[in-house]
Amino acid sequence: MMRCAAIIVVSLFFALPALAGDAEIKAAQDSISGQLHAFRTGDDAGAYGYAAPNVKRISPTLDTFMSMVTGAYKPVQKPQSFSFGKSKETSSTAIVQQVLIVGPDGKDYEAVYTLELQPDGIWRITGVSLHAAKSLST
Repeated sequence: MMRCAAIIVVSLFFALPALAGDAEIKAAQDSISGQLHAFRTGDDAGAYGYAAPNVKRISPTLDTFMSMVTGAYKPVQKPQSFSFGKSKETSSTAIVQQVLIVGPDGKDYEAVYTLELQPDGIWRITGVSLHAAKSLST
């Protein structure tokens, strides 16, 4: 009876997906940092490279991607500074990451990134929700 229970427990352990740990969160943050750095240095193609396939379906060319970024995500495109806030693992292949940004206008913004682990092992950005804060950064 104990042996049967042990087999069931081991089977369930291997059947459940592993949740992302500190290394995965750091890798996802590295993707965000990489994209923000690429934007800062004018490497638009490099920034586009961090976009997940769902984003590339919506913006299939670099020009359409940059038009979207320039129109709706200027604080992400030209941040004065940024820092990571809370992160949440929603599955073994999906992470939500809060990023606190000081935009080019000196205002504080909260960007909530969603990232998905791709088959090539790279965390790519599936979306960004950007909200302005009411205070000015000092």
